[in-house]
Amino acid sequence: MKPIFSLSIFFSITLASVLFLSTAFISSPSLNNITPEPKLENPISVQYLKEKLRKKSPRLVLNADIEKELKKKIESDPVIKNMYQAIRLNAQGITKLPLLERIVEGRRLLAVSREMLYRINMLGMNYRMEKDPAILKRINEEVLAVCNFSDWNPSHYLDVAEMSLAIAFALDWAGEDLPKTTVALAKTALIEKGIKPSYNKAGNTGWVNGTNNWNQVCHGGMIAAAIVIAEQDPELAAQTIHRALEGMPHALDEYGPDGVYPEGATYWGYGTSFSVVTAAMFESAFGTDFGLSKYPAFIESATYKVLNVAPSGWYYNFADCGDKRGENGDVTLAWFAAKTGNKVFFEKERFLRPAEKMGKLGRLEGAGLVWLSQYKEAQDIKVPEAWSGKGSNPIVIFKSGPADPHQYYFGGKGGRGTVNHGNMDGGSFVFEVNGVRWVIDPGNQEYHELEKTGFDLWGRCQTCQRWKLLTTNNYGHSTLTVNDSLHITDGLATIADFKAGSKPEATIEMTPTFAGQLKSARRRFVKDGPQSLLIEDQIETIPATKMVTWQLMTTADVELTKGGALLSQDGKKLKLENLSHPEISVSVISLYPAPLELDRQIPGLKRLELRIPGYLFKGGKGKIGVRLVGE
Repeated sequence: MKPIFSLSIFFSITLASVLFLSTAFISSPSLNNITPEPKLENPISVQYLKEKLRKKSPRLVLNADIEKELKKKIESDPVIKNMYQAIRLNAQGITKLPLLERIVEGRRLLAVSREMLYRINMLGMNYRMEKDPAILKRINEEVLAVCNFSDWNPSHYLDVAEMSLAIAFALDWAGEDLPKTTVALAKTALIEKGIKPSYNKAGNTGWVNGTNNWNQVCHGGMIAAAIVIAEQDPELAAQTIHRALEGMPHALDEYGPDGVYPEGATYWGYGTSFSVVTAAMFESAFGTDFGLSKYPAFIESATYKVLNVAPSGWYYNFADCGDKRGENGDVTLAWFAAKTGNKVFFEKERFLRPAEKMGKLGRLEGAGLVWLSQYKEAQDIKVPEAWSGKGSNPIVIFKSGPADPHQYYFGGKGGRGTVNHGNMDGGSFVFEVNGVRWVIDPGNQEYHELEKTGFDLWGRCQTCQRWKLLTTNNYGHSTLTVNDSLHITDGLATIADFKAGSKPEATIEMTPTFAGQLKSARRRFVKDGPQSLLIEDQIETIPATKMVTWQLMTTADVELTKGGALLSQDGKKLKLENLSHPEISVSVISLYPAPLELDRQIPGLKRLELRIPGYLFKGGKGKIGVRLVGE
């Protein structure tokens, strides 16, 4: 009998060989085509913080060199001078407001946290530039007020993150001049009320490796807090920043492969603004953003954002997106301008609006003044007039140039209900021509107003309550409905084909959306004229297919005509031509008031329908064709 020792050695050698061969196979490009998943650089350790973290404040977005250049730009650059004047006016207005109180609305302290972040952005930037003792006094009062809250509502971690970012900015931008007692209180609050609850293993920390905007916002707040308390607790700071660099790619991956932010344009503004401010904090504090700005598809998402604004000023407002963009310039988009030098991303005219007319600025626009000042025009690359982006909520845009008198705009999408902030809107679209939005998306609703009734807004199972709302189910979108049933919430509709050119077109594969309802469904959109849009649906039925309903959502007035309908709005007209089934009349379903009291009430909302019985699809196959033509 051989000694067991020799068997152990044999087993160890064999296992090591297997592991070596497995590793070699996975990493060898000659043996496979596996592409390693992108990551951020992550050298963070206590030693790295001691060696690389800038020693003196300011170091969050600002540092001594950046601040010196910013002060020069305020004197020499009309855009920066005007924006700073708007910040200054906001800061002066804040001094007249009562201090904040811990008022929770439903499950959120978020409104208070956001107000604090706004106040410190305005007051803090004003103080950095002018060192006004009255502004410093107000910063001190604001910090004392919120740091004496019992907590920052860790059960809803966005609240903690935005409050932590606010306090971190206050200490970094004004801490050298604040009373030592205030600084001590605030740093303790950042540790005990900010960072430590994020290590609560019992829950509320799913954002750490989450894929939505919570990941971006919460990591941003924790990074800022960690940088500020790094000298006091270097181990906690290093652990927190290291965790963030490991976790942030889960959300950044959602921009891939083309820059589509699956939660829509306004949530792009929210999530991306915190990734942008995080990149700026890293650069000012460490001299590197650890690869954040070069993360695949992140820079490309600026094009997505620009394309999601129609000529009318309305967003392509899919998902839980707001309806319209603001009048002021977009400082988050301006960061992309600073990184690329692309003039398209720098909304100069909007930044030059009279400061007194800008009103209340965004809560990160104090920090945003920094990257506004860093913009240098290097190129003027126009956004494409036909564009398609894939990903978990793929979209396609046809958009005419600024000289087009018809102001053509079309947005269509795939996706599924289970995407973050998603709806049952696969195959849906919006359409504008001649300055009028003829085909609408019903948009979003105020969350608290629904939640306070006990409504389950966030469940995404097939039978969940969310799908009772007109804003979220397929009955409220310009898509297809089969057998008057809901879409399959996890059935992903994808963009199967896209062609650019003077007559762009896109085909959306919708078969998974109708699993068990149809054998197959493909929807094709074509810009077949300067004022027209062709929608063609190729359908294959199954025995269970009883009715296919073609839907269009509008707020226009509707007159039924032979073979279609005539829409009127704002003195303009649009023809709906029923090309495939002219013998079937269009039905007009009034949705104002909406079916449920909880539904969003949209004046004039109506659903136009073509209801086509399954037996009309001869041999189980057929096409639905409709053209929309502006007059």
